[in-house]
Amino acid sequence: MKIANKLGASVLALIVATGGAFADDAFWAEAAKPYQGVVLHGVTESTPPSNYVKDVLAPEFEAKTGIKVEIETTSWDQMYDKAIKDMEAGTGIYDMVYIEQDIIYAYLSRDFLVDTTQLLKDHPELKAPTYDEANFTTFANYFKGDKGDLFGIPMEAFIKVYLYRTDLFNDPEVQAAFKEKTGKDLKPATTHEEYTEIADFFTQWGKDHDEQLWGTTAQAHTGHPASWYEFFESVAPTYGVYSWGIDAGNNYAASVANGGTMNSDEAKAAMKWWLHLRDVAPPESNQSTWTEVATTFAAGRAAQGLVYGENAAWVASDETKSRVVGNVGVALPPLSDGVLADAESGKGYIGYYDGGAFGLPVTSKNKEASMLFLEYIAQNEVQPDWAVAGSRITNTATYDDPKVQDLDKKLNGYFTMLKDQGRLFAGAPAYPFHAQVREATAPIFYQILTGAIDPDTGLDQMAAKAEEELTALGYRK
Repeated sequence: MKIANKLGASVLALIVATGGAFADDAFWAEAAKPYQGVVLHGVTESTPPSNYVKDVLAPEFEAKTGIKVEIETTSWDQMYDKAIKDMEAGTGIYDMVYIEQDIIYAYLSRDFLVDTTQLLKDHPELKAPTYDEANFTTFANYFKGDKGDLFGIPMEAFIKVYLYRTDLFNDPEVQAAFKEKTGKDLKPATTHEEYTEIADFFTQWGKDHDEQLWGTTAQAHTGHPASWYEFFESVAPTYGVYSWGIDAGNNYAASVANGGTMNSDEAKAAMKWWLHLRDVAPPESNQSTWTEVATTFAAGRAAQGLVYGENAAWVASDETKSRVVGNVGVALPPLSDGVLADAESGKGYIGYYDGGAFGLPVTSKNKEASMLFLEYIAQNEVQPDWAVAGSRITNTATYDDPKVQDLDKKLNGYFTMLKDQGRLFAGAPAYPFHAQVREATAPIFYQILTGAIDPDTGLDQMAAKAEEELTALGYRK
């Protein structure tokens, strides 16, 4: 007999009549009764949003349901490795796995994930009155299958933005020096040329004033995928090179010779621009991933940079971790001519719309109990504090919460940008071969970063290698 049918009339009446916490608590307690003693295990990357799930939402859920949730937070590469090995082997260690937006298509192609939409149709007694797929922003579309069903419950979503130090950009002495040197007013860059000019100026300013200050950040690790992602998802699009330079509609061409853009003039210009920024960035940049870039900016070591939005809140507001609280400005990335028009028309995009979801592996031994937890963290009611803690928004209603609006002011409009201009950014292309092409081309990419080969030659080799891999995988005919 379905659990919903066993609810007493008084409880049902209370749920219908009351929108308060007591009615919600009654649902969670009743729905969880068959799963007492169950311990759920999840794995995710150690980020501010994930740590909030582990430290706040999991204990809250346990208190309401009696179902214990153990969330393992680890490095990006360990998280990915543990999750995929568990699903491949069918061992069922994890009941929830973090799915980054860019890997979902590979998981769907291998039938790794439970269709959560269908699961709730099959088990209506599990459907929480406060859970509704319609609550999500359009970012949820990245986690839907061909039929529109949801295969991941969004838990973080953010854009990679241009952050700059308002204390430096508004300093009269700095402004005067920049004007004297360049003949221009100091303001956030809108072009690559302007960005370079500002970066060079501040790096020299740091040297001249014996300060630990450089002109830009650079996510340029010489042996970690973070640098590969920085180039293809954040830098190349600003030059008009979209979808990694691979044309899926043209036999998955990557090379210019075959109709792709991975080694195009625009891609080569983007690479040289980015390498120059790396050279005028703090010395830790050649070992920086997404995490270190944020800590570098928060330490006040860079005047500007491209930083993942998940770090924006703590960088701008947490005085225990950041030295630039109250001095963080937000702007769109610098762009080449035509790129903004491409983004507005839907032909292209200006940067990366990143984020992830919790998926339910088909190998989980506790699917129903796990679904309850995924519903719990997807409620509108739990979103505002989570957004403040991790500068992530997955539910439309979150934008209107007073706490979020107050933080938006401290972030100089980051949440407003996410809401109004997030459409100009895009997630990774829908490639099932995502990891294979990245791994095939990454060794060449790292050789470019270390100077073993020049950028033009390296991109030519990467385009050829990408096509070779796509041919071996059966995509290129």
